Amino acid sequence: MPKTSIGCPTRPQPASRRAAADLINEAFTKSDVAEIFHAIGAATHLYNISDLAEKSGIARTSIHRAFARDPQKPNFTTIFRVLDAMGFQLHVTLRRNAGAVRSKAGSLRPRSSRP
Repeated sequence: MPKTSIGCPTRPQPASRRAAADLINEAFTKSDVAEIFHAIGAATHLYNISDLAEKSGIARTSIHRAFARDPQKPNFTTIFRVLDAMGFQLHVTLRRNAGAVRSKAGSLRPRSSRP
């Protein structure tokens, strides 16, 4: 008789890149950090982890650890590099009737790379 294991329930895995992108975007709209990490972690399962590690320049174990069930709260660089390796990009949009009060200075100047 074959052995079957009864494990902990896992989060749903997206079946396609589009589903993965939708899952990640939904998590971002909720501004729920844990859900964002879980959505990115679910998306990583669509890819060969060795290939993701090579393309992102991040060790396989670090990718696993960063997006595990209880993530170690990866930094923005890790998130950005893994999303980029999967072929995703972040895009910022304006929310209606949201945000802090704007400054009277009102100008947007890029930071200088010089000290």
